[in-house]
Parts: sequence; structure tokens; C-alpha cells
Amino acid sequence: MTSQEQKLWLHLREFRKQGFHFRRQVPINGFIVDFACYHPKLVIEIDGSQHSQQRNKRRDTDRDTYLTANGFRVLRFWNSDVDQNLQGVLTLVLLALRAPHPGAA
Repeated sequence: MTSQEQKLWLHLREFRKQGFHFRRQVPINGFIVDFACYHPKLVIEIDGSQHSQQRNKRRDTDRDTYLTANGFRVLRFWNSDVDQNLQGVLTLVLLALRAPHPGAA
């Protein structure tokens, strides 16, 4: 894990107290996602500068499309977001965890 993933992981584990269990480096049908919470189906990706390259953008788009088609919501944050605005990242994660999941009855 990168230093930003490690930093975020320490805080994601705290969401367990609210009933949300995250796993790290999760394989989902050939993809390895940084973090996943299966209930609700939320994936978090922490991206470094290599994700701004066109080839990687296409790969990320394909991954996000697959995950979304399989019921996951995907949040992407830059490394700099975690380094410079960790509280903002955690707020957005919590909002996504609490938001009604599309397609839920």
C-alpha cells in the first residue's frame, strides 16, 4: 500500500464502529481495488499521478464501468486529496456509505 492508502486505511477501519466493514486490496473479478465495503457496495480508489496518463485513464474508466454495472459505487481520490484534505475525503466516504444505494428496494 502507498503511504496515502495506509493513512486512509487507519481511518476507514474506524467506520466499523458504525457498521461499515472495509477490506483492502480486494480482488473483484480480475480487478484489485484499493478498498471495498460490501454493504453497501462501495469501492474507494486512491490515485497517484500515473492515473492522469491517457492509457491509465482508459483502464480506470473500464474498471469503473464494470464495477458500476455490478452494483458498486466508486469513489476516486488523488493522493494529494488524502495528504491535504483527509477530513474532506472521510466526509465524502461517510456520505456515500449513508446514501441510499441505487436499485435498493
